[in-house]
Amino acid sequence: MVKFSIPAVALSIGAGISSASAFAPSPPFSSTRRAASPLGMAAVAEQQQRQSPLAPLTVWGDRIPDIIESQRAVRSRSSEIEFAPTVRSSDIGLSRDDVDGQLSYFRDNAHEIRRTMVECGAVIFRDFDLMKEQSGFVNFYEALGMKVCLDPLHSVSARPTVDGSKNSPVYEAVNKESRKNFFIGMHNEFVGTRAPRAAAFVCFKPAETGGEFLIADGRKIFRDLDADVVGRLYGRGIRYSVMELPFFGWIDSYVPEFARPATMDLIKGLVSAAINAKVDFAVDLRWGEGGYDGVRMLQARAPSQPPILVHPVTGEPHWFCNVHSHSSKLRKDREAIYGAERFEDGASQINKSDMFYGDDGVIDDSDLEHIDEVTMKNVQFVKMEAGDVVLLDNYKCMHGRNVFDGTRKHGVAWFEGWEGEEEMRRAGRNGDDDADASRRRGAEAAVPFFATSL
Repeated sequence: MVKFSIPAVALSIGAGISSASAFAPSPPFSSTRRAASPLGMAAVAEQQQRQSPLAPLTVWGDRIPDIIESQRAVRSRSSEIEFAPTVRSSDIGLSRDDVDGQLSYFRDNAHEIRRTMVECGAVIFRDFDLMKEQSGFVNFYEALGMKVCLDPLHSVSARPTVDGSKNSPVYEAVNKESRKNFFIGMHNEFVGTRAPRAAAFVCFKPAETGGEFLIADGRKIFRDLDADVVGRLYGRGIRYSVMELPFFGWIDSYVPEFARPATMDLIKGLVSAAINAKVDFAVDLRWGEGGYDGVRMLQARAPSQPPILVHPVTGEPHWFCNVHSHSSKLRKDREAIYGAERFEDGASQINKSDMFYGDDGVIDDSDLEHIDEVTMKNVQFVKMEAGDVVLLDNYKCMHGRNVFDGTRKHGVAWFEGWEGEEEMRRAGRNGDDDADASRRRGAEAAVPFFATSL
């Protein structure tokens, strides 16, 4: 979800479309840690000096001609789906403090680890002291041949880095104390047209209570959803409301009725220009009523997209939809359990999202509740300790975060890909036997997906 601040939007509106610095990040968390080795510090410094590329464009794959038949095929091979194996330092004959041996292991087994990430969606690494510090974490993913990219929120500068450096490759996860009772629903990381291919989530300090990192297999969610729900969502597509601006009540209070249409058109045009100048996807603004105090608001909606995609390497169809995290209804249901989100700044109110069909129709509450039930059934709670890492395929593995108490310090690095990815893709396509071809039946077509054309 795109994140904005009230000063940012106000500045953008006031300046027309001058918004170069309108989206301000929050300050990074600070921590006291042991000094990094000169080699590790040099690796971090070198990477900070390099400008990482933008997150790559999302690869949706071809439209699936028969989505229900594709789902049946996934169900028929349910027993073959393996997800998120765990590797402990002791499993490979190393002590947890043997950082040199651990680094050698990652270098020597990089190809197999990357292959496992793609096939199984994620790999969980535990009891590795190498990754307790940012420098060692960087050495870890560089040894694996992962290629870093900028955070997908880069254009709006919404996510701080762990060490506070502008070009740092390691971003802060959602650790703010003010967000501790906010359950982050399951989602794949993407903003508009861009999605990292993979990610590595690291724990530098676990929360005293809760704060588990959550993962779920998109193949299993696709498998377990009701076929009618899948058919409706895939047939009509889905659309996100990425932001709400709930502070235009003054129009009704102070602007004469005859002048309101022109005033609203002017405001909508200025805000639209400001926002679209900052993001690389078209944002459609709509006037509405309700918001947070029953006042007039502007809602920003992203373009329509499919809720299921074809994996760019394996060709598997799987769930790739953030309804669990973005649905206003599901968020309110969770607030009834964990307590209301704490609005400590205006940005918290702006950064509200919702979900609709691709044609802007409302998704039934019963369907949303079913999606929530299926999603949570497939969620794995990973209680991470310092140095633990979850390496995941962002297309195949969804992630989220449980509520917590105490101080939580987790970070994340995003990847545009990895060494040998193209060879892996070619091998997957060219090495199909009859069984593999059967698995992909219904997942390929010559016509790309355009939900708005259905």
